[in-house]
Amino acid sequence: QVQLVESGGELVQAGDSLRLSCAVSGRSSGVLAMSWFRQAPGKEREFVGGIVRGGTFPSYADSVKGRFTISRDNAKNTLYLQMNSLKPEDTAVYYCASHGRFAIRVAVTPVEYDYWGQGTQVTVSS
Repeated sequence: QVQLVESGGELVQAGDSLRLSCAVSGRSSGVLAMSWFRQAPGKEREFVGGIVRGGTFPSYADSVKGRFTISRDNAKNTLYLQMNSLKPEDTAVYYCASHGRFAIRVAVTPVEYDYWGQGTQVTVSS
């Protein structure tokens, strides 16, 4: 089992920056990839960005490319999502997710992930 706990979500204004954290515990040695997803009210959960184990360069959705950055601290077993130039359309519940299926690519669909955090709310006011 892998446990994921997100934190850092809050209400901010358009143009602000925010950093989300995802703490990993449990059988983290089996995690081969981790990603961030988000879900706005009335919309499907969508891929934001992710990285595979041993990977150097994360993959990002076009909607956040150039504004969001994924990083990780292996010593702390924590994944981060740095969000800059936030827009009202970034408002959503943000989730981190992990799987131990493969590491050859970043999976972009929710069904490919086995473990999920509880989510953290990010609200961007205009």
